[in-house]
Amino acid sequence: MRIIDHHIAGLANGGAAGGATRTGDVFDPNTGQVQATVRLGTQADLDTAIAAAQKAQPGWAATNPQRRARVMFEFKRLVELHMDELAELLSSEHGKVIADSKGDIQRGLEVIEFCCGIPHVLKGEYTQGAGPGIDVYSMRQPLGIGAGITPFNFPAMIPLWMSGVAIATGNAFILKPSERDPSVPVRLAELFREAGLPEGILQVVHGDKEMVDAILDHPAISAVSFVGSSDIAHYVYKRGVAAGKRVQAMGGAKNHGIVMPDADLDQVVADLSGAAFGSAGERCMALPVVVPVGEKTAIALREKLIPAIAALRVGVSTDKDAHYGPVVNAAHRARIEQWIQTGVDEGAELVVDGRGFALQGHEKGFFIGPSLFDHVTPSMESYKEEIFGPVLQIVRADDFDHAVRLPSEHQYGNGVAIFTRNGHAAREFAARVNVGMVGINVPIPVPVAYHTFGGWKRSAFGDTNQHGMEGVKFWTKVKTVTQRWPDGGVGDGANAFVIPTMG
Repeated sequence: MRIIDHHIAGLANGGAAGGATRTGDVFDPNTGQVQATVRLGTQADLDTAIAAAQKAQPGWAATNPQRRARVMFEFKRLVELHMDELAELLSSEHGKVIADSKGDIQRGLEVIEFCCGIPHVLKGEYTQGAGPGIDVYSMRQPLGIGAGITPFNFPAMIPLWMSGVAIATGNAFILKPSERDPSVPVRLAELFREAGLPEGILQVVHGDKEMVDAILDHPAISAVSFVGSSDIAHYVYKRGVAAGKRVQAMGGAKNHGIVMPDADLDQVVADLSGAAFGSAGERCMALPVVVPVGEKTAIALREKLIPAIAALRVGVSTDKDAHYGPVVNAAHRARIEQWIQTGVDEGAELVVDGRGFALQGHEKGFFIGPSLFDHVTPSMESYKEEIFGPVLQIVRADDFDHAVRLPSEHQYGNGVAIFTRNGHAAREFAARVNVGMVGINVPIPVPVAYHTFGGWKRSAFGDTNQHGMEGVKFWTKVKTVTQRWPDGGVGDGANAFVIPTMG
C-alpha cells in the first residue's frame, strides 16, 4: 500500500517528525477501493516545518525579485512537462476526468504566470519633494511565513493560487492540502524544489482538524489562506484572527444563472450542462441554480434541458468521452443523495433522478447520475444550502427584478451569471446584483489570474481576495519611508516639538 508522507525540509522521504501513527485512507473514486494511506501530522510535524521555514525565509526574502521570478518560470516549465503525469494522479484520487484535471492544473499555472511578473508588481510608490528636501517612498515586504489550507475539489489550482503569490513575494509557505487527495500537492512541491526553490520555502503537511488548529494557533505563522465550506471558513477566520493572523477564508456558494427571454437557449443549455454537471458539480463556482425569467422561458428551457441531461455520459476518469466522473468518496455521494431526497420531501419536482446510478464494471465506484429539479422555491433548504454535486435546480422568476433579488438575497454570494442579448439588461444586472463575481454570457466567471477571485456574504470571510494584486496585498505588508538628507547646516530646533508637516 502506497504511503503519502509530508514534504518537510530535513526529513528523509517526507517522514513524520512527531512519530505520528494516525493515517487516513485515500480512495480511488472510480473503483471505491483504498489505493493509499496518508500520514496525518502532529504539532511536532508542524513545528519541524516551521523551524525549516524560519531558517530559509530571510534568505529567500533577500533574493531579488527577478531571481524569484526565474524559479517561477522554471516551475511552470516543469509542470507543463509533467502535465500528463499530474493529471492522471489528480484524477486517480479526485475522480474528475483527465481533461478537467488538466484544466485544474492549467488554471493554477495561470497564477504562476502572473507571479513570473512579480518584479513589476512589487514596485513601490515614490514622491520626490513631498516637503522641503523630503522624499517619501513605500515598499512591499513579505510577512514571513504563510500557510494555506486547501479543499479536495481543486488539488492543483487552489494550492498554486495561494503558494505561488506567497512565495513570489518572498514568504515561506506551508501547505495543508485535503487529506482526501493529497498526492498532487506533494508532487508540485517536489517540482518547485527541482525548479530551484530553496529547501524550507514550500513544505506540505498532511492532517485533519488537529493540523488545521495547530496552523491557526502557531505564533510563527503570520497569515492563513483557506478554501472550503462556509461553516469551516468562518471557524478558520475567527480562530485565526483571534490568534493575531491575517486571514482570508473562502466558503461555499450557490451560484445562479439568470436566463432572460431573449437568451440563446441552445447556448444556455450547452453552458449549463458543463457548469452544473462538470466535475460532478464539485466546484464552488458551479452553476447549480438556473433562473428562467417568465413562464414561457421556463417551459422552453426545461424542454431543452431534459434531453441534454439524458445525453450526459458519466464514466471513469480515464474515459475520454465522459462528461464527468465519480464524486470523491462514498460519504459525499450519500450526502448528495440525501439532499436530493430533501428536495423531494420539500415539494420540488424531481424531473431527472440521478440516484442509483451504477457504472458497469465499476459498481463500487462513487458514481452518481445527473439530477434536475423544477419548481424549487427560495424557502426550501435544498435551495438555501450548497449541494456540491451534479444537481441542477430550476427556480422560476416572474420578471427581471425578481431574478436580481434571488441571488442578491441568498446567503452565499460567490458567483452569478446572466444570459441575454440585451446589453442594457446585462449592465443593469451587473451593477445591481449583490454577488462578488458576475458572468455575462459566461457561466463560470472565474477571473483571469491578473484579476482577483473572491465572493461576498457567507462565501468569503476577510477583506482581501485571492491572487492578482489583491493576493500580492494579502501576502505583503507596506513599509513607508520619509527621508531627508540635510545640506550640512543645523536647524535651530524651534519647531522640533511640533508635529512635522510638508508645507
